[in-house]
Amino acid sequence: MNAQRTLRRPISCTGVGLHSGHKVNLTLKPAPANFGIRFRRTDLGNLEVPATVHHLLAIQLATGLARNEVSVETVEHLLAALVSIGIDNVIVELNSPEVPIMDGSASPFVYLIQEAGVRRLSAPRKYLKVLSPIAITRDDKSIALHPSDHFKVTYSISYDHPLLRHQLRTLRITRETFVEEVAPARTFTFLKDVETNRQRGLALGGSLENAVVLGDTGVLNSALRFEDEFVRHKILDAVGDLALVGYPVIGHLVAHRAGHALHTEFAAKVLEQTQAWRLIEGPVNGDASLAVPMADDAVPPLVN
Repeated sequence: MNAQRTLRRPISCTGVGLHSGHKVNLTLKPAPANFGIRFRRTDLGNLEVPATVHHLLAIQLATGLARNEVSVETVEHLLAALVSIGIDNVIVELNSPEVPIMDGSASPFVYLIQEAGVRRLSAPRKYLKVLSPIAITRDDKSIALHPSDHFKVTYSISYDHPLLRHQLRTLRITRETFVEEVAPARTFTFLKDVETNRQRGLALGGSLENAVVLGDTGVLNSALRFEDEFVRHKILDAVGDLALVGYPVIGHLVAHRAGHALHTEFAAKVLEQTQAWRLIEGPVNGDASLAVPMADDAVPPLVN
């Protein structure tokens, strides 16, 4: 049986909110089977909001969730790490309305999961298996899911910038490929947009330590971790946003210049198109990455 998983023990970290600039304490805690991923605001009497498309908040450069008087923002990097490592059930405690940005990638969250350990539960995991294409197109942006025997992502980006014209990458997303090839990719921005965003009250916690900043003549801070780090980060964002469907997906996600708003609109459409998919329990078509779970605590090493 391909079982659901949670963490073996609680683990915490401290960071800064990308948009708020405030210090944030985050704790990941084990949760029972069929609990899902839920964000808990300890500064609001432990009110919770589940990580599903039914609780989407307005998108402003990051993905947010809200239910009644509780909200949480910038959830996509943490969600991508959780679902790609195979964590189905977890409580995410925060004392602020934003997940800390850490270094702008998902690698710090992979490290936390690795340190906490992974515990297998008794309930089976369910997958959303794509049976027929689902697609959205908005002007020059598009995103679609196609049938496949495993989860993979093809993403392309295009910018009117001399250093970032066009990048495309296809990756099959497994625990190993996520940790090694996707998680280290950092969020990025253009120097010309920094002041505009801050005047809008956004990216107040952004710095050269938690984002790749592109000027007119090159990257302003450290060297890139990958030659195509920009499109890899878009894959990271897409994996985190698609996690809001509530199930691991078996299908081929194809996106062009999509971004958070289209990612999350698409996640909602996927759940509406019930004729285009079905829920199944692993193993799936002999696919070893789905049929054979990793041993407890066997999380791949962090690679930068």
